[in-house]
Amino acid sequence: MAKALLGYVGGPDPRLLAEMRRLQQRVQDLESEIVRMQAENDALAAASRDDSMLSGIDMHQAEPALT
Repeated sequence: MAKALLGYVGGPDPRLLAEMRRLQQRVQDLESEIVRMQAENDALAAASRDDSMLSGIDMHQAEPALT
């Protein structure tokens, strides 16, 4: 009677297990994406702090952009 009240007979539902595995894989993929994006962001931030590329430009002598 207790099994009937819980809505299943036997072990766990294979569809539920498959969905849980799929969601766990998605979480791992998203965590990997976060690590990759953080590394890319750190590299861009370091590059923006590097003034060697911009040191040759004199902003007071620069010509205005064409409109």
